[in-house]
Amino acid sequence: MPIPAPVLYPPFNIVRLSHVEYRVTDLARSRAFYVDTLGLQVTDEAPGVLYLRAMEERGHHCIILREAAEAKVGVLGFKLFDEADLDRAEAFFAAKGLPVEWVERPFQGRTLMTRDPWGIPLEFYVKMDRLAPIHQQYRLYNGVKPLRIDHFNMFSADVDASVAFYGEMGFRVTEYTEDAETGRIWAAWMHRKGGVHDVAFTNGRGPRLHHCAFWVPTPLNIIDLLDLMATTGWVSNIERGPGRHGISNAFFLYIRDPDGHRIEIYCSDYQTVDPDLEPIRWDLKDPQRQTLWGAPAPKSWFEEGSLFDGTDLAEPVLKAQPIVAP
Repeated sequence: MPIPAPVLYPPFNIVRLSHVEYRVTDLARSRAFYVDTLGLQVTDEAPGVLYLRAMEERGHHCIILREAAEAKVGVLGFKLFDEADLDRAEAFFAAKGLPVEWVERPFQGRTLMTRDPWGIPLEFYVKMDRLAPIHQQYRLYNGVKPLRIDHFNMFSADVDASVAFYGEMGFRVTEYTEDAETGRIWAAWMHRKGGVHDVAFTNGRGPRLHHCAFWVPTPLNIIDLLDLMATTGWVSNIERGPGRHGISNAFFLYIRDPDGHRIEIYCSDYQTVDPDLEPIRWDLKDPQRQTLWGAPAPKSWFEEGSLFDGTDLAEPVLKAQPIVAP
């Protein structure tokens, strides 16, 4: 199917992705991973919950870790441009018969809770508590030195449909993988903030969260993290990489938190601000699509993901198979 034309004047204005809530089964163990190992900064904590931000972020949090009996994803958060956009977003989702609810969230202003057509829990806000800048407090830089949250990647049972819906909200496709036999989209990368993506969709049993990514200063920071994880009891949590993606040209590493939630460490993609930028097409069987150097991803990378709270799973419409490592 062809990539839909970009919607340059969407019904409401999403600035960027903002935050994710992970349900974790052992908050102390998760803190050891995200804070002591990766280097995210604690901004607030209460019994059963921890709020974190990265080094360049002024908003109060980009990750919420909430202790729960079962590891899941509670919500994906997005920042809108102004208060009127919140009302326009409510009207957009309500007109499609999707749930809308105004909810109270600590450290956030008025917040709209909804779900996409496949059940992914989404929330939109305009104002989040602002914190003092710490990007020049170099004594705080630890672990992989995470600078900011970069993107979400979701498993989708129908990537064409996901691209069409998120395109209506103003997300623009930068790169995509096409199955040559069917002409269907196997994966797509879509942005709001001018990088390669804020959201991406990968063909698979879904909806599930494939990964959340953090931007770091250089590939050397990724090497430092690998050395740290290999010598502090986290070597088995290294899943894939380091390497360079063909898609996005980014240098990457995939790791798993104590509950199996996948985190990508990411740098070196490119600017996509121009509204008339043409998407880049990749063939599903191109080995350099996954990794520019040719190494295929492991089977776990295509099959395992984090469940969203309150969603039902569907099998993928497209049955095409990418190249998988033996």
